Amino acid sequence: VKNTNFTSAEKQDLTDDILPLAGQLSNRNKVINGGMMIHQRGAASATNSSDYLSSDRFLTNNNTSSQVAVTKSTDTPDGFSASTKWDCTTADSNVAAGDYFIIQHRMEGQNVQDFAKGTSAAKQFALSFYIKATKTGVYTVELEDTDNARACSKTITVSDTNWNRYSLIFPADTTGAFTNDANSSLTINFWLMAGSNFTSGTLQTSSWGARTSANRVSSSNVNALDSTSNDFLLTGVQLEVGSVVTDFEHRSFGQELALCQRYYLTTRGGNNGNPNSDFAGFFGVPTANGAGGYGIALFPVAMRATPTIVLYDGTATAGKFTQNGINYFTGTASGINTNGFILIHGATGVSTGTNYTLTAGFTASAEL
Repeated sequence: VKNTNFTSAEKQDLTDDILPLAGQLSNRNKVINGGMMIHQRGAASATNSSDYLSSDRFLTNNNTSSQVAVTKSTDTPDGFSASTKWDCTTADSNVAAGDYFIIQHRMEGQNVQDFAKGTSAAKQFALSFYIKATKTGVYTVELEDTDNARACSKTITVSDTNWNRYSLIFPADTTGAFTNDANSSLTINFWLMAGSNFTSGTLQTSSWGARTSANRVSSSNVNALDSTSNDFLLTGVQLEVGSVVTDFEHRSFGQELALCQRYYLTTRGGNNGNPNSDFAGFFGVPTANGAGGYGIALFPVAMRATPTIVLYDGTATAGKFTQNGINYFTGTASGINTNGFILIHGATGVSTGTNYTLTAGFTASAEL
């Protein structure tokens, strides 16, 4: 690189090739929980609901009659401790035009500003991931700009049933800046099934364009849900600024958990707490007049937005809290902000005795 026979541009190209991490040795990966270590919700049994199921920050979004069970798996490529497994439990071999099954990762606009999207200095997107799938064939992977309704898609071919790493370079986009806020701006979409509404056009691969439904998915895309023998496993998901794919950035379990708790946290089940505990969250005393009580529940990290709180009593019943360890009342949280909540409201019958403490486990969700 020091050779004076090289032009400045050639020196920069060599530097980029040899030292792709120069200036940013950490925080390269925009994806949270890409190594699939964090599963605060625990396993999800057979379902076709669109929700965050099992693995934190990875949304199962679908419109299909098929069902999947979603679990944390120890079946991994070398160097990883966990993956997420989508196991088809009810097959759908007759795909209707509007059917789809997508695994999504949604990112805040303020976390992807360094792609400089929508400017003359726009950067490329380097995406990499590991897949192990029973169903071989073509899969479509899409980057979706939800602020400006723009998208770009690429395909991979899964040719065997082993773990393989795939790398995709998406082009820079000088049109449509990401909004600099805490809302969803960029989504990674892994398409496991798509009906003709999404496959009948021309796949948008070489550049970003308007998000037209028919152009989003390859007409050769597999139906990974056409048999109950099909499994799809994913880990090592990484999105980086630029044109160079680097080794996966492993963060500690504690770092990943804290990043996930910005969007969802629980005092019960999954990786944390006791599913039947009502002592791990809210702790307070009854009010002098009426049901409910004041207390405190502090979140371990500030959440992305004011969350939705679901209380749990000592019998693991949702929408209830416990008094004195033995009495259970329907209740809701209030005084909620991004750092915690201070009040629970309940039905009549709550004792105002000074020794009758009120407790509740809870979940808090501020998902994108």
